[in-house]
Amino acid sequence: MAEDEKTPEATDSEATDPTDAGTEAAASEAVADTAASDAPAGGTITDLADLGAAVSGTPSTGGGAPVVDPLAPTEPKIDAQGRAYATGKRKDAVARVWIRPGSGKFTINNRTDDVYFARPVLRMVINQPFAAVAREKQYDVVCTVKGGGLSGQAGAVRHGISQAIAHFEPSLRTTLKRGGFLTRDARVVERKKYGKAKARRSFQFSKR
Repeated sequence: MAEDEKTPEATDSEATDPTDAGTEAAASEAVADTAASDAPAGGTITDLADLGAAVSGTPSTGGGAPVVDPLAPTEPKIDAQGRAYATGKRKDAVARVWIRPGSGKFTINNRTDDVYFARPVLRMVINQPFAAVAREKQYDVVCTVKGGGLSGQAGAVRHGISQAIAHFEPSLRTTLKRGGFLTRDARVVERKKYGKAKARRSFQFSKR
C-alpha cells in the first residue's frame, strides 16, 4: 500500500509544467519570426546575394541584381579646352593625341596628315577608329608622335585616337573594344642573338 500511495505523487511530479511549456512555445515563435525577417523578399534563398542579405540582415534587391552597374559608361574625360587626351603606342613609337569636335582635320607634328603620312594605307590606318564608330569628319585631331618608323607611328596614332574617343564618348568604348582598337599591340622586333646574323638568320654556310 505504501508504494501505491507514492505512485500518484510521482506521476504528478513527472507531468509537464505549464510554465515551461509556455516558455518553449514563445522561444519557438521568436526563432520563426527571426527567420522570417532574415529571409529575402521572395521567401527563399536563390543565390549568393539573397544568402548575404539573410546573414547581414539587409534587404536583398531581388534576383541578385547589383545596385551599381560597374560596366555603366563613366563621365567623359574632357579638359578645360573641350579636348580629350590619350597616349597611343605601337612598336617603338609613342603618340600623344588630343581630339575635339571639328571638321576632321589632322595635325601631326605641325603637319597635315597627307604630308606626314604620304602613303594612303597609313592615312587609312589612322582613320579606322572613326570609321568603326561612324564619326568620320566629326573630330579634329592634334598629335605629336616620335620613335619608330612611319608604320609604327601610324599604329601609335590610331591607338591614341581610339583611347581619346573612348574618353570623349564612353558609350563607344564597347564598339572600339570589340574591334581591337583599344588593345596595345605588343608585337615588336625580336632581338638579335649572338652567333646569328639576325634574330634567327644564320650566317651563310661554307663547306670549305
